[in-house]
Amino acid sequence: MSSRPFAPEADIAQYLVQQAPYYVPVHQEVELFETAYANQLPVMLKGPTGCGKSRFVQYMAHRLKRPLITVACHEDVTASDLVGRYLLHPLTDARRILPIEKKAELLEAGKEFMLVISYNPGYQSVVKELKQSTKQRFIAVDFDYPPPDVEARIIQHESGVSAETAAALVKIGEKVRHLKQHGLEEGVSTRLLVYAGALIQRGIPPHSACEAAIARPLTDDLEIQRSIRELVSAVL
Repeated sequence: MSSRPFAPEADIAQYLVQQAPYYVPVHQEVELFETAYANQLPVMLKGPTGCGKSRFVQYMAHRLKRPLITVACHEDVTASDLVGRYLLHPLTDARRILPIEKKAELLEAGKEFMLVISYNPGYQSVVKELKQSTKQRFIAVDFDYPPPDVEARIIQHESGVSAETAAALVKIGEKVRHLKQHGLEEGVSTRLLVYAGALIQRGIPPHSACEAAIARPLTDDLEIQRSIRELVSAVL
């Protein structure tokens, strides 16, 4: 196979993150990511839905002044859907190449290229779970819902609600997440709490906002929806 540098023909400037996304570091995720970038290491972000993984990548792309190209995957996406018959594994080790069999070429990743994957370990089925051979090609950064004070700051900043309302939404979020022990598949994400705050800020009554942004998106189970409404009423 012949080889050449991996340099897309399109102007990559369009993929630059122009404005710094609002992100509040929680642990050492920024330092870990920067060190991985400097050492050309691929990174895997692990955590529940809506806990800030995508926002973090945007934040780091802006911080490092690098273009960000994302591919949204779901449980029905296969490797062939993503890259045809190309192989990803050589991109995740010291070779940093992308073989293109049909063209008999090897694309060489530039020194500033970084591969980042993000997934929710509890969401994938056994069939779709990442293989150990894949996991062990990345360093991993664990994400979870932010601490209450940080989550309240995020909700207040992103939705515009008062500090009091943001704190109330955080309490609702904490109580709803405990329902995962009683049949709820996913805990409420920070993203949904921000949505609830945005609705409240724009004049929707709090109970209706929480119904639309929390109870209905999380579950179709009428009993669990009722439990969520009771939690909302207890807090508000």
